[in-house]
Amino acid sequence: MNRRTPLTRWYGAGPLHLLALLASLALTGFAVQRLLAERPLAVAVWFVGAAVAHDLLLLPLYSLADLSARSVLRRRRGPAPAVPWINHLRVPALLSGLLLLVWFPLVLDLSVPYPGATGLSEGVYLGRWLAVTGALFGASALALALRLRRAGRSGPARGSGEDGGES
Repeated sequence: MNRRTPLTRWYGAGPLHLLALLASLALTGFAVQRLLAERPLAVAVWFVGAAVAHDLLLLPLYSLADLSARSVLRRRRGPAPAVPWINHLRVPALLSGLLLLVWFPLVLDLSVPYPGATGLSEGVYLGRWLAVTGALFGASALALALRLRRAGRSGPARGSGEDGGES
């Protein structure tokens, strides 16, 4: 029997979720307060630049990549896949792209002060990023293979439409 408390009806989730949300908001507020106290103009420029870069550059790029991947599924002849596969491509691509976005000066050997400031070489980052990217796609392929094997034993899966039932 599912009893909904007044908090669950009002908030939509349990008290543990609310506590985690409040804790994360408090931590975020603390970080923003510390950043704004030291360099408010730099923080404002960073937020505006990030919003502009995302909306004008990144959103069209990853939307185009996603539409291209989905069109491959739409044009494919034969029976619908037993398991939706698009998120097995989206997740590792997103994580790999995020890692590249955060670490691109080191991955692409563009960080001039890094070797002098740390005494470490930046030549290892490209290989490590490629290894992590390969591991992400490999783990995703393994997960998809296991799902396909399980679906093959139990029969066709529901929600195997154009988008694979996952969006």
